[in-house]
Amino acid sequence: MQFIRQYSWHLLAGLAYILLSIFLIWKDQSYFTLFPFGLLAVYFAIYYSEWTFLSLAFFTPLSINIEEWTDSFGLFIPTEPLLVGFMLLFLVLQIKKPLIHSEIWKNPIVIVVGLYLCWVLITSITSSNPLVSIKFLISRLWFIIPILLLGSYFFSKTKNIRIFLWLFAIGMVISISYTLILHAGYNFGEKESHWVMWPFFKDHTIYGAIVALVVPLLFGLYLSKKHPPLVQAVAIGFIFISLIGLYFSYTRAAWLSIMAALGVLILIKFRVRFSVIATTVMISSIILFFSWDAIQMELERNKYEHTTEEFGERLQSATNVSTDASNLERINRWTCAIEMFKERPFFGFGPGTYSFEYARFQHPENLTIISTNFGDLGNAHSEYLGPLAEMGLIGMLLMIGMVVAIFYKGITLYNRWPAEDTEIRTLLLAIILSLTTYFVHGILNNFLDTDKAAIPIWGMCAMVIALELRLKKKIQD
Repeated sequence: MQFIRQYSWHLLAGLAYILLSIFLIWKDQSYFTLFPFGLLAVYFAIYYSEWTFLSLAFFTPLSINIEEWTDSFGLFIPTEPLLVGFMLLFLVLQIKKPLIHSEIWKNPIVIVVGLYLCWVLITSITSSNPLVSIKFLISRLWFIIPILLLGSYFFSKTKNIRIFLWLFAIGMVISISYTLILHAGYNFGEKESHWVMWPFFKDHTIYGAIVALVVPLLFGLYLSKKHPPLVQAVAIGFIFISLIGLYFSYTRAAWLSIMAALGVLILIKFRVRFSVIATTVMISSIILFFSWDAIQMELERNKYEHTTEEFGERLQSATNVSTDASNLERINRWTCAIEMFKERPFFGFGPGTYSFEYARFQHPENLTIISTNFGDLGNAHSEYLGPLAEMGLIGMLLMIGMVVAIFYKGITLYNRWPAEDTEIRTLLLAIILSLTTYFVHGILNNFLDTDKAAIPIWGMCAMVIALELRLKKKIQD
């Protein structure tokens, strides 16, 4: 009797599961009986929350979108259900007893992200399609709240930063290896490179972006400290596999983002002040804006096509805006985003609505062989122009503000970190370079609405926040 009283809720849950399973099998819905795995995940999230949180890093590169099989809604399994659970758990714990250190709320990254989410809420109310925008807001919340806020709590332990990065690297190497093996069966053809990463990645653009993102992390993990020979060999193997995966992704933006990361590495090593970098970027942007017509005329002379498999020619094709359909379609999307902004400059059309609205903003002269009159091919292909169209000028400025805050805090933290702690300094540098690859890539594509990009990006931001708090405590002590 004591056993029954002590474990009564377990027995009731088991009985309920048996009855529900019988009912679902009777209704020919037996696949729903997989929900015990969901219950198991909830159990671990509650009682082993730290390890469950860290496991997200491993599962992210290996998650699968069930939209391919349901034809009704998209959901990445197992990451997004876990994120929803962590978001709810965080809110409950925060209400019961503040879990987050008060200093974290004062961090510029958290402040700008908070302002961004508030603006997403406001523009969801004024949206041309409020239901779509509210769904966009909810998905942003379950990516940002558990990873950025709960992550800053878990990453207060330095070992968790290493574990998270290693687990993400291992998961990514598994995904790259799977892709390379499948791709090898087609002699590494360019056409096949667009889909061989399925079902782990939708196409080669997001695959290339995340491969580029993991490359600096792998170098950072290898160089951060002296490893045993076996670990060193494994790390070198991981780097080799990731570089091969990057090359055969045939993703020009990913290659260019690695070059941009090398440029940032040089700037950091020569200790160029952040204000100088920001000023240079601003002046360059102004010059680019006023010289655009002349630059475009020069670019139109480039006839290299992105379908070539030769590395040099493929890189040169990135500036072909005369015959390259991929580039021309991207310009078409950007032009639509700007035209949408002109029509609704303050609130925009609403978060997540670009794909539903951009069709009527397409100019006939901008249409390509891959354009559709219905405008049903996705987003604005830019982390910066997308918010401009969907949330107006304030939305884009907040997005840029987040990027500035992330790099400002990351670079200044790296410069202030004690020189003798080479492990953390090396990992911090790797994180900065990894973030560089993504936000440079974000000029040409946007993937923060997927777990593949959101979890590592917000996770690395949480690491910066946690490490800054740790440094402040050291200084105070």
